[in-house]
Amino acid sequence: MNPLSPLIKLEDPLFDHKKLEVFIKRDELIHPLISGNKWRKLKYNLLEFKQKNKKHLLSFGGAFSNHLLALAAACSEQDIKGTIIVRGDGPDPNNPTLRLANKMGINIQFTDRTNYKRRHDQDYQQELLEHYKADFLIPEGGTNLLALKGCAEIVDEIDLQLGKASDYITVSAGTGGTAAGLLSQCSNSKLQVFSALKGDFLEADILKLCDKNKQNLHVHKTFHFGGYAKHKPELISFINEFYEQHNILLDPIYTGKMFYGLLTEIREDKYPAGSSIVAIHTGGLQGNLGFNYRFGQKIPNPQIPV
Repeated sequence: MNPLSPLIKLEDPLFDHKKLEVFIKRDELIHPLISGNKWRKLKYNLLEFKQKNKKHLLSFGGAFSNHLLALAAACSEQDIKGTIIVRGDGPDPNNPTLRLANKMGINIQFTDRTNYKRRHDQDYQQELLEHYKADFLIPEGGTNLLALKGCAEIVDEIDLQLGKASDYITVSAGTGGTAAGLLSQCSNSKLQVFSALKGDFLEADILKLCDKNKQNLHVHKTFHFGGYAKHKPELISFINEFYEQHNILLDPIYTGKMFYGLLTEIREDKYPAGSSIVAIHTGGLQGNLGFNYRFGQKIPNPQIPV
C-alpha cells in the first residue's frame, strides 16, 4: 500500500477569478476500504500491535463507522484477530458497512446506547478486554497519539509534492484527531478545520490533543448542516455537482461539508489572492453506501464490492 496519495490541482473558473491555487490531497485513493484518515490513524497503531506481539485488538464505533470497516479490512489483510463493539440493538443484514466488515471476518458485537456511552471509561474498557480476551485497544474513530503521528505525515507529503508549504490546509473533522495530527506539523501552513458536528467543542478537543502551532488553527463551525450525519438538499446537490465537474466522489458526513464550506468561503473572499490551498480528501466513501441505504439513492456510490 502506497501512502503517498496523489496531490492534484483543481481547475475551476472561480479559483482563477479569485487568483487562488486549489489542490486536493486524494487520500481516498490510498486503499478502497482502508482509505483516507483511517489508514493514517491505523498505520502506527497496527505497527505497535505487531511490535509488542499483541494477539487480539478491540475497538468501538457506530453501525456505519468508517473506522470500523477500515479496521476490519486491515485486520483481514494483516491476519490480525479483532473484535469491534458496535453501538446498536443488533445486526441488520442489509447494513452495507457491517456486511462488508463481516466479510472481513472480524468479530462483531453489539451493545446498547447506555453501555456505549461508557466506551471512554477505563474500567469498562478493561472489562471488555478481559471478556473478549483482547490485549490491545484502539479508541472510537482511531484517535490516539499513534494516530496523530500518522496524520502528521500528510503535511510532510504536501510540502514534498508542492515543493513548498501550502498557505492553507483544509480538512473535515469529527473527533479532531486528524486535525490535531496536522496541526502538530503545520508550522508553515494555516490549518482550516471544518467541523462535521454542531457545537463549540471541537477547537478545545483538538488543542487537548495538540496545542503546538495553535496560532495556525481556525475551526469553522457553520457548515455542519444540522449536526453529525445531518444533511440538507443543497449539500446533496453540491456533492453531485462536484462529482460531475471533477469526477471526484465526496461523502455527505465529512468531505462534502468541508468542500461546500471551502468553496463558500472562497466566493466570500476569505482567502487572499495569490494563496495556495490544499484540501485533504479524508476518504470515508463507503459511507455513501450506508447513506443511500438509509435515505434512498441520492449520491453516487463508490466502486466497492458488497
